[in-house]
This record gives sequence, structure tokens and C-alpha cells, in this order.
Amino acid sequence: MPDEELDRVAAALKSLDPDGQKTGLVLRQTLDQLYDGQHTGRYRWDQLYKTEKTHCGTLVEINLHRRFEFGDGVVMDYCIDGVEVDCKYSQSIGGWMIPPESMGHLCMVVSADDARSVWSLGLVRIADDLLTGGGNRDGKRTISAEGRTNIHWIFQNAALPPNILLHLRETDVARVFALKSGQKRIDEIFRIAQGKRIGRGVIATLGQQDDFMKRVRGNGGSRSRLKPEGVIILGGYVEHQRIASGPGQKSCNEFARL
Repeated sequence: MPDEELDRVAAALKSLDPDGQKTGLVLRQTLDQLYDGQHTGRYRWDQLYKTEKTHCGTLVEINLHRRFEFGDGVVMDYCIDGVEVDCKYSQSIGGWMIPPESMGHLCMVVSADDARSVWSLGLVRIADDLLTGGGNRDGKRTISAEGRTNIHWIFQNAALPPNILLHLRETDVARVFALKSGQKRIDEIFRIAQGKRIGRGVIATLGQQDDFMKRVRGNGGSRSRLKPEGVIILGGYVEHQRIASGPGQKSCNEFARL
């Protein structure tokens, strides 16, 4: 049946982020924040402690709140276009834990799969017949498979900015991490991941120092060190984007882009 509040919230979210790129970046940054690769060298979900995985939902809620400046809810997490909205995150579709106090309210369900580089976000009005039976000791239940058909997907399997370390051969990643210095590890990732986007989180994880981006720049960083090998490292500058989109560049596989 029609849900005017759901439609209003969906329209507000699409207005704030028409193509989903802002949300995707928030989720990428949240995962990197949780891995804390700069200090730990971690880059995969299975390297996290159980308590850290549980904390991910709180970080997603906070970071989306900050990025889009949602209003504070009175009983739920957010107030979007005058509507109370709860926010629930799960790494897998269907893993959201719905508390009793969400009953009757709109819930923003969010999921991100780092290994597949996809994320989804939808809205659903929580009702008893959408949830599984039983529940944990806090009374939280998940949305049943049938109940998930009631989710209004705003973004489904959208592109998550990739964590390139999850898409390389394990032997290549092991070889990179075996190198003793951060500079050598960063040089090597640009050699073996040419033609791919390498994000700041990966550079932080490999550099493991405060000014990790210094190891990418010219004047001693990877840009100048790898130039004699024919590896061009492009960033977000307008001129770099022009070079990357030039004739033949997408297929020549001669650049790695931050």
C-alpha cells in the first residue's frame, strides 16, 4: 500500500545524492576507518575483531549523519524531511538486526560488500509480519526473505570504490607486504596494479606512516621513482583526468590512478 512518508524520504535521499557516489565514498571511508590500515596493516573484513565488526554499524550511522547533515531523530537515528528514520547496517543483505523500538518506523537498511565492491541502501517500514520469529535476548530480529521483498531499494549493488588489495592475486599481495619499507611497498603496488584505481586507504595501509601520501608524489615518491619504468601515476587533477581519458589510455594499461 502507498507510504507517503517513505516516498518523501526516498526523494530526499535521491536529491542529496543522485548517483550514489557520496554514499559509496562514505562507506569506503568507513571501512578504511575500521581497518585502520595506516596503523595495523589490515585491509580485509575477516581481519577485524568481532567487537569491531559490531561497531561498523555505528560508524556507518555516524558518518552518513555527518556527510548529509540529517536532523536528529527524537526516537530514531535521523529526521529526514520531517520523518523519523532508523539506520541499520549489515555487511550482508538480510543481516540487519531490527530492535523492538523500530516497529512501525521507517528503517534505512544499508549493506556493503568490500570483496565484491558493491553496496546497497533501501527503505522499509518495519512491521511484525516482515520479521523473522524468535530473536536474540535483546528482542532484535532480522527481516525475513519474504519481508525483504518490501524493501524500497534506492541503490542496489551500486559500485563501491574498490579496495584494490582484495582484487589482486594473494601471491602478489603477499609479495608487496613482504617488502620492508613503506616506500617499496607503495612502488610495488603501482607496478602490479597498473590501469586500476588505487585509493588513499590502500596507500595508508602500505605506507604505515603519518605522511603516507608523500610516498606517492614526485621529488622522491613513486611518481618520480617509477617514471623511468614507464609507469605514470595520475591523481584527481584536471590535467591528469584529461590524460587518463585520452585516446587509447583506457586500454594501454600504463597508469595507475589514485
